[in-house]
Parts: sequence; structure tokens; C-alpha cells
Amino acid sequence: MSVSTAAADQTVCSPLPVLGSDVLVPLVTGGEVTYAALDYAASAPALQRVWDDVAAYAPYYGSVHRGAGYLSQLSTDLFENSRATVAEFLGCRESDQVVFTRSTTDSLNLLAAALPADCQVFVFETEHHASLLPWRNAQVNFLNAPRTPAQAVETLERALATRDPSPSSRLRSSRGGPIGPALVCVTGASNVTGELWPVKELAAAAHAHGARIVLDAAQLAPHHPLDIAELDVDWVAFSGHKLYAPFGSGVLAGRADWLQSAEPYLAGGGASRKVARRADGGVDVEWHTTAARHEAGSPNVIGVYAIASACKALTEAGFDSLVEREQQLVTKVLEGLSEVDAVRVLSLFGDDAPRVGVISFVVDGWNSSHFAAALSAEYGIGVRDGLFCAHPLVRTLLGSDPQDPGECGAPEAEPGERSLNAIRVSFGAGTPDEHVDRFIGAVKELVKDGAKWNYRTEDGRCVPAV
Repeated sequence: MSVSTAAADQTVCSPLPVLGSDVLVPLVTGGEVTYAALDYAASAPALQRVWDDVAAYAPYYGSVHRGAGYLSQLSTDLFENSRATVAEFLGCRESDQVVFTRSTTDSLNLLAAALPADCQVFVFETEHHASLLPWRNAQVNFLNAPRTPAQAVETLERALATRDPSPSSRLRSSRGGPIGPALVCVTGASNVTGELWPVKELAAAAHAHGARIVLDAAQLAPHHPLDIAELDVDWVAFSGHKLYAPFGSGVLAGRADWLQSAEPYLAGGGASRKVARRADGGVDVEWHTTAARHEAGSPNVIGVYAIASACKALTEAGFDSLVEREQQLVTKVLEGLSEVDAVRVLSLFGDDAPRVGVISFVVDGWNSSHFAAALSAEYGIGVRDGLFCAHPLVRTLLGSDPQDPGECGAPEAEPGERSLNAIRVSFGAGTPDEHVDRFIGAVKELVKDGAKWNYRTEDGRCVPAV
């Protein structure tokens, strides 16, 4: 069974069509302007292809794995075919499982719930909170921010080589002592700086020391081809809403053994194969060993299909060409910002480090929240300000006190003073050149002439003062 889908007729020499590209927003200075969505790192707009595919399927929507009717059977086929599409998009190995979740955060919390006993987790302080915080029931080793990719590998190797022994483990370290299970969690591309991490080298280091590795690909998957087998990572997690499919779905893909051995992430229908009452009044449950084990409840078939549609659209458009065009935009933004003396771009690995279309910066003498509010209110440009759910990393890059709240209402920074938070511009396959040009021009005008409006704090947000 199948549903007719939109044709992949986009060209790679121009941005992929996305929803919202013609939305007009009011300016405080009067009039309207087409909204420039430059906050892809938070949520990317839906590809028109994704929207069309979902709309084509919507009349055929039915229950998944739960009905004998035609629409239920069609929806079940669509759901499982979407799983195969995602597996192909990620370059999964034959034995890997693709589990559908709500988001990257949900995926990593699922994996955290599936960790074996005595598992140690190694995570850099540079991670997004989605990959920094889920490991509450494990022994967590937080690693300091590296300043080069090579230093990242060296830091991990040293931490793994000297990790605490596990008396209950049958595995032995190179020194002869017992070692238990270990998991390394690392991002593929920083949600703050956009910088690419040495994933393949980190995976090799993890495996050399008897550890496994999970890749947070929330910012990598929308911008760069992924291949689990080639990178040799054990799991990959990403979100649909950053992959141009904002319908509340995510993915955890990779090795099946820990997932099969763990208790279901959620208990309920769909995760269970057989349920029977016992003579003593209790209940016996036989759980699935497939991905369904962690997909209890009625699945988000719309969200899952949207992810599969986005995977197809990016693949068919030609990922290499999309990457090439995005790198041209990255270069344009970096060169434009470099022409403004008051602007400092944040970087962990150095100005020349490879990165995706995610760039954070501060402006000397400006509160970052006020600057972002002015970009929106006076130029119709949507960016993000703050600490980007990566507080330790941003504070390290800013050189600020880790206790600083970095809130919108913080005092104005004087020239030469450190900012308490940052501004992030992010873009991707749907970004027109004009939006990037407008952004660069707006930054230059604001720094040179100042804001045209006064701004104040309201409910934690910076807004034009009336």
C-alpha cells in the first residue's frame, strides 16, 4: 500500500521551498517586511515537500499496528516504510534498530534508561542539555571543554583509560583491572558554534577502551550526510523539528542489545506481545524485542512520516550540493561579521574550524537580548539570544561567571565588558541569500547607528518599549 507523494522537483542551486517564506511581519518603524527566519538551530521550517506529503496522507490516516481495516493497514505500512527510509538515510547496519521518539531529548533519555548496571557515562561539558543531563542514574564523568579536535580525542582517551574499575565486570582493562560498561555521548555539530566534532576519531577511541558511543546529531543531520556504519558509532539521536519536519517526532537508531535488555521506556500497549493474569492475581508480560518495545501507545505516524519525507527530500535534492551552498552562506556571514569591529564570533576550535550553518556572537557594548530584539522589531529578522540550552559551553566561551543568569533584563554591557549571553544566527537548506544579506546589513546598521527604538523586559523577553 502507498500514498501518492509530492515530486522532488527542487533545484540545488536555490534554497529548498519551505513554509513561511512569504509571511509578512510588522516593523516598529512602520510597514511590513517578509520574515527572515534565521533560527533553524531551534526549529527549522517545514519543507514544502514535507507539508505536501503529510497533506496527501492525512485523509488516509488510521491506527498503526492495531486495525484490520484498509486505512489502518495502509498507515501501518507507511509507518514501517518510514522506519526503513530513516535507516537508509542514516546508513544503519543490518542489525540496527530505529526507534521513534518525540525528540533528541527523548531519544537520549530513552538510552539513559536502557544503560546496563554499573555503566559509566563520559560527556563533555560542551554538550547541549539534551545530551548533558539525561544520565542521572549513571556515574557521569564530565569532561572539560577541549580547544582543538585533537585535544577532544586525547581528553576522552585519558578519561577512559583511567576510569574507575567495576568489581562485577568480566571485562579487563589493558592494565589487567576489571572495567564495566561505558558510554560516550558527543555532539556531531555544536548547537552554539556550529563546529563539527571529530566523531569518527572519538568513536575509535571509545571502542579501543571498551566503551560505546552515542552521537547527538540534532544539529548535524539537517546540514550534513550521516552514515552510522562509516562513523562507527553505536547510536544516533536526532529530532524531526530540526530536520524540516516539525511534527513532534524524533529518532534513536543503533545497536539493539542494550535496548532489548532494558525494561520498556514506557509500559503499555504496543510494547507488549502477551499479557496474562497469574493465579496469584498479578500480571505476566512478554515484551517485544523489536523497536516496538520502546514505542508504547499509539505512535505519532504523522511525525514519523514527516521525518521520512524530509530524509527523502534532502537525499533527492543532493546533499553534497546542499552542503556546498550552505558553506557559501557560512562564509558570507562570517566575512560580514568580521567587518564589524564590535562583533566577536564564538568559537571553541578556532575561527577556521569547519562548521554548519550555526554561528553565535556577541556585540561589544550591547546586551545580546536587546540586539536580538532590535533585529526582530526593526528588520523582521528572527534569531535567538541567550545561552542556548548549553549553559556551561556558552559561559566558557564568554568567559563569564557560571552563576550569571544571562537574562534579557541584564544591564547593558559597556564597551570592552563581557556579555552575559550571546546571539545565534542559524540557517540551512531553506534559507534565501536575501535573508543572510539583510542580516549582515542590519548588524552593521545597528552597531553604527544604534537601535531606532527603546527596549524593555516583559515576562523574561525583550520587547519594544511603548
